[in-house]
Amino acid sequence: MKIITDRKKEILMWVTIAEVLAMSLWFSASAVSSTLTAVMDLSPIETPLITSSVQIGFVAGALISATLGLQDRLNSRIIFTVSAGFASFFNFLFVFSVHFIILAFLLRFLTGLFLAGIYPVAVQFISSWFPKGRGLAIGLLIGGLTLGSALPEFVVGLSLAGNWEILIFISSGLAVISAFISVLKFHDPPVKIRRPRFTWKHISTVIRNRSLMYDNIGYFGHMWELYAMWTWIPTFLYLSWRNYYVNSLLLIYSTIGAFAVIGLAGLVGSIFGGYISDRIGRTAETIISMSISGLCSVAIGFTFGLLPVATLALAFIWGITVISDSAQFSTAVTELSPQEFTGSALTFQMAIGFLITVGSIDLIGYVVPIVGWKFAFSLLSIGPFIGVISMFRLRKRPDAGLMASGLK
Repeated sequence: MKIITDRKKEILMWVTIAEVLAMSLWFSASAVSSTLTAVMDLSPIETPLITSSVQIGFVAGALISATLGLQDRLNSRIIFTVSAGFASFFNFLFVFSVHFIILAFLLRFLTGLFLAGIYPVAVQFISSWFPKGRGLAIGLLIGGLTLGSALPEFVVGLSLAGNWEILIFISSGLAVISAFISVLKFHDPPVKIRRPRFTWKHISTVIRNRSLMYDNIGYFGHMWELYAMWTWIPTFLYLSWRNYYVNSLLLIYSTIGAFAVIGLAGLVGSIFGGYISDRIGRTAETIISMSISGLCSVAIGFTFGLLPVATLALAFIWGITVISDSAQFSTAVTELSPQEFTGSALTFQMAIGFLITVGSIDLIGYVVPIVGWKFAFSLLSIGPFIGVISMFRLRKRPDAGLMASGLK
């Protein structure tokens, strides 16, 4: 038993490390979006596509994988390795495509497409290894996702990327290392748990299930806020602090600050959210998290231009609460849905959620020139507001007792 337990811990450690390295691809171009805007001669409308094209690619990849049942047909280790390799390759090619805008965005789309073979696959792989203690294990894994997403900011902040091309090369190299880790250190679980397959005919059943849809709406509200915050907070910090630091220090401090807000705060939030949710219930934890993060999205704009420590402190709280509820929505799906269409319910939730992020990411880019940074992030509070209402309604449902061992 001790051998199995030690092996589980080792697997969790290596999968999380691989996740951190591979997910650095997600924001590898977004971290230098201001430079790429000039290099690619992008309009204000086109700039958000640097990130949103990855989101769209991820949704497409998830739907293709789910429809074909790739995670049932192929070994998870193989999917992860191949996906990390191809995602790294397309990210690498992006460097040579920036003067061909359509090709550049297509390569970002393809990078997102293969990232769908990394994050969801890692979650299923760890779920198979942890039939018990799954909440904390997945919380650690999602913490790895946040660290990986923030890693490009850390690289820029340490001035390890003298120009944007080097940052792209570094992230591609990290993804290759991730692929090697999956080959050398990932091992199949003692007992494989087959996840119910995605089937299009089950979607109507999911939509008619009121409890599931309340949970989905909560997740959609959460996603409206999450990726737009992650995408734009580095720019917000940079512009907010420009009167306090000279150019070189401004870049270093703002990017390291963004890494702390997205990566470190996200890691704390992911672990803490999973721990608390098992003790007070899914709806209670998500309501608290979204209430605080929604308030932060409104308040953060009023710190624009103020002392950096004040802005960073509030942003750090926002970084914790904006992600602390993320895993709980998916966990609730597994508890509320009949086993035969759990896979369809999870795929539906994730696909719609990531599509919604495209709208909120682009919206912030459009409204900043109109309302300024003081009020732009306030639009993100719409998501948590709707999400809180939806989770309150779920809490009143008779089948809410199926969640968190009756804690709701």
